[in-house]
Amino acid sequence: MTMSNRIHPAVLDAASDLRKGLINRRDFLRFATLLGASATTAYVMAGCATPTAAPAPAAPAAAPAAAGGIKRGGAFRTGMLLQLIDHPSRMSWTESANVVRQVGEYLTETGPDNITRPYLVERWEANDDVTEWTLYLQQGVTFNNGDPFTADDVLFTFQQWMDPDVGSSMLGFLSYLGSANNVEKVDDYTVKLHLQEPSISVPEDVFNYPAIVLHRNFEGDFIRQPLGTGAFTLAEYAEGERAVLRARSDYWRMGADGSPLPYLDEVIYVSIDKDASVAAIQSGQIDAIFEPRPQDWQALAGVPGITVDTIGTAQCFVLRMRVDLEPWDDNRVRTALKLCQDRERITQLAYYGEGLLSIDAHVAPVHPAYAEKPIPAYDPEQARALLEEYAAEKGLSLPLQVSLATKNDRAEPEIAQALKEMAVAGGFDIQLDITEPGGYWDRWTEVDLGITSWTHRPLDTMVLAAGYNVDGDGNPVPWNETRWADEEYLGLLRQAQSTLDVADRREIMSQIEDIFQERGPIGNSFWLNVWRIYRSEFQNVIAHPTSYDLLYEVWKDA
Repeated sequence: MTMSNRIHPAVLDAASDLRKGLINRRDFLRFATLLGASATTAYVMAGCATPTAAPAPAAPAAAPAAAGGIKRGGAFRTGMLLQLIDHPSRMSWTESANVVRQVGEYLTETGPDNITRPYLVERWEANDDVTEWTLYLQQGVTFNNGDPFTADDVLFTFQQWMDPDVGSSMLGFLSYLGSANNVEKVDDYTVKLHLQEPSISVPEDVFNYPAIVLHRNFEGDFIRQPLGTGAFTLAEYAEGERAVLRARSDYWRMGADGSPLPYLDEVIYVSIDKDASVAAIQSGQIDAIFEPRPQDWQALAGVPGITVDTIGTAQCFVLRMRVDLEPWDDNRVRTALKLCQDRERITQLAYYGEGLLSIDAHVAPVHPAYAEKPIPAYDPEQARALLEEYAAEKGLSLPLQVSLATKNDRAEPEIAQALKEMAVAGGFDIQLDITEPGGYWDRWTEVDLGITSWTHRPLDTMVLAAGYNVDGDGNPVPWNETRWADEEYLGLLRQAQSTLDVADRREIMSQIEDIFQERGPIGNSFWLNVWRIYRSEFQNVIAHPTSYDLLYEVWKDA
């Protein structure tokens, strides 16, 4: 067997486990493709037909065609908040990434089926202990200024991610890499990653939304210098107003009909008030709503001419506490607030029950190594007992007054109001500080108590590495909004990142979940269902669990 078609030995072990019934087919497919097996090979080994719903970009499957076939032209307009965009590696919001991803692209792509496939890489290989990853890049790809895409662009991009001065969350995701010095250019189309610690998540980590591949001469402001290998160019960007993206005529990929992508002429984002979005899509002012709220889903489900797709996710609204600030530096206070969550009631009040109840750990049932635990009960009496003990030591009286900050564009206000009322019996007096989204995102890592919306990640270790991690000097990584740095947890996270066997990793994840519940910095009532709501004349629109807009193969049947 040559290196070009080498199958990682752990994939062969996993195939054996699949035959014995020790893992399910879905987990095998994810695992095999992560370790470099092609989707076709993985499906053959799993004994099932090769999928056509989420193909590798280089060989797309046929899109669903109307009677007249795929049509070209037209614009797709989405109502979505338009935020400040400067350095893509610093993006903290899916909204910004949805604009940038039409112009720039990623090394890999994780589809709605949770399987990660090559994109700007043609394929990848990992050594036996997953400490060395070789990325073989696509050839013949050009940036929108005509420059060829090569290994130099990938090296520059990794340097930006790993530079603390840039402030990229990728620094947390790629903590196992150590530094950009461990990224080697083998030749113009081959890059090798030498990891300081083993990790199974490299292919999925490089599809995080700040992981857009940059041009080697990028100077730090994407609006001024919108260079990318993607199917559209940025024609207009007005923060808080409008973004216009126009199709390239020289994009490198072909569509399902054998003609160049994209099918649309334009992608347009319009910044409109969430309360106006239902009327706007019904009237045809917009064609889609970004991250519809529960009330939008309820209003539009079943409406003629509107399509509503539903998908379960690892998205959540995290009740997060700054453990470096009083009173949240005391675990009794953190635990008390967690005990004030009536999770089932919060889910009903804030989200019409459209989600799965959660434990107080940032590991979701959709993650492969999730270890099922009992859902904690609402217990305000125990919460008050803990607060009384804390207050007596500090010379305070109850209720304990705290301020809870969040934003108002999704279900956060309803969650905040419900928690405020439920926590009264537990001894808290919660003052609400609810602002427009920009008012919260400008300070989301700084407030002492907040509700932060976190998007879906396909692998359990990914979000833990990004949100609850430290750098090589022991300092919280950019997205560690809680400043939590528990040594036992961090050691287990490193173990989980290097553990290939899903069952073994689940045992580690079980310990991590226990630590989160016993002394962690967050509460979490439920995991969200999310909806893709769009006008029905548009075809091949994908409902992605991370709310990513994958629009190159969307077309308008009108």
